[in-house]
Amino acid sequence: MSDKNLRLTSDPASAAAERISTMSISTVSTTSSHNKDSPLRPLKEARHPGEREQKTVPEVTFICPFMGQIRGSVTITNFRLEFVGIDKDSPHGFSVPLGMISSIEKVGGQSSKGENSYGIQIYCKYVRTLFFACKQENHSRRELFDKLQEFAFPLNHNNKFFAFDYKKEFRANGWTIYDPKQEFNRMKLNHDSWKICTINEKYEFSDTYPAIFAVPRLAPEEDIRTVAAFRSRSRIPVLSWINSESQATICRCSQPLVGMTKKRCREDETFLKLIMEANAQCHKLFIIDARPNVNAMANRVCSCSYCVDDHHTTRFWLTLRSVLL
Repeated sequence: MSDKNLRLTSDPASAAAERISTMSISTVSTTSSHNKDSPLRPLKEARHPGEREQKTVPEVTFICPFMGQIRGSVTITNFRLEFVGIDKDSPHGFSVPLGMISSIEKVGGQSSKGENSYGIQIYCKYVRTLFFACKQENHSRRELFDKLQEFAFPLNHNNKFFAFDYKKEFRANGWTIYDPKQEFNRMKLNHDSWKICTINEKYEFSDTYPAIFAVPRLAPEEDIRTVAAFRSRSRIPVLSWINSESQATICRCSQPLVGMTKKRCREDETFLKLIMEANAQCHKLFIIDARPNVNAMANRVCSCSYCVDDHHTTRFWLTLRSVLL
């Protein structure tokens, strides 16, 4: 790192501008015809349905690392921060979705002296840093800071995320766009080997599984319920994908409740064999466990583990460390 990056300064605005100037331009999504390297561009942007203006703070100065000091106003909506310059010759600005803001800090105090030594610094989640200088005499910093805190971090102020205020109207009913039966037909499900199961129609069988899924045709409902009791959160092996030509399938399930005593379940093992037999060309079932091996072993303490090996199965570990089962 160069000495320039390590230099200390008593001017917060200069420090903010210097930090921004060391960033890659690729982190800035906006462009400008005035300067190809500038993150500023003409505004205003169209509002989203349900987006409402909450506060406009005039007479603020944005410290831009590319164009220097730009006077303008900041508008806070329930979705974004929007800066608009007041230069009539080249009115530029930018906006930042409030969800992209990581933290907000006040810079300077009542005793701060010097141009642009008093204001607000905003740290974004995508490495961008913004500094707005405010006038001390009109208390504009307090208004800007309070509104940003209120709408950038809504849960801390008992507010809703903007997604709940979004009012765009859609012609189609989103709950009917996906039809599982039509999806199985699209995959050309072989009904001689598989059947549509509605045991979870009211989500009482497994609260994390869909209302309709496909299971081997020869699996009786009584055995399905026994298998559910042997699987974490009743996530039995169900069909996720099938090759219409080879009848090869991918099924998903949760870990079995084997525990420290290595318990076994006859119905569960039979269910896995039925999945294998649903494809006449299959003679071995490949079990792909997304967890690291050590995690699966540790889960035995919680009465969980992994499927018991036999001559019909082969296991692979993906060692994904963020899988929740």
